[in-house]
Amino acid sequence: MPEISLFYGIRITMNWNDHNPPHFHAEYAGHKALVDIQESVIIKGNLPSRQLKIVLAWCEIHKDELMQNWELARDEKPLNRINPLI
Repeated sequence: MPEISLFYGIRITMNWNDHNPPHFHAEYAGHKALVDIQESVIIKGNLPSRQLKIVLAWCEIHKDELMQNWELARDEKPLNRINPLI
């Protein structure tokens, strides 16, 4: 899975040609979650409360870039890095 961002120990990745709805994977200290891009909600898994808030805020800020990466992944094209939350 290509890494598209890394911040505060949270790794954000996106699979090539993954299933709908458009989502990304977030990992932190052994916790894993799938995050719906359009709704900015966890659809599977979990993250600690603090990291969840950070990831959902980052998702809102970068929603357009995430959707562009989703389309690139669907076409099996290289994904763009997205700025971390700082």
